[in-house]
Amino acid sequence: MTGVDPSRLDDQQLMKELETIHRTRHDTLLYGSNDALRAHNERMAQLEGEYLRRNPRRVVAAGRTREGARERNCAETATPGAAAG
Repeated sequence: MTGVDPSRLDDQQLMKELETIHRTRHDTLLYGSNDALRAHNERMAQLEGEYLRRNPRRVVAAGRTREGARERNCAETATPGAAAG
């Protein structure tokens, strides 16, 4: 494993690690070697897993659920062009 075991990070350190890995994700996907992308995937999964373990009752925005996405798509379809502008 690369980096500190996520369970050993305090909450602030964990959030900083998550922010960093999410910020570097796009460049790793586009320009990283297969090994770099694999390592990035593994580390991201470890960090996100630890965050979810610590925050099982985190707030989930309605728009970030399947049902919320369907409602958003229905509203956009019902009023074509309404979102433009």
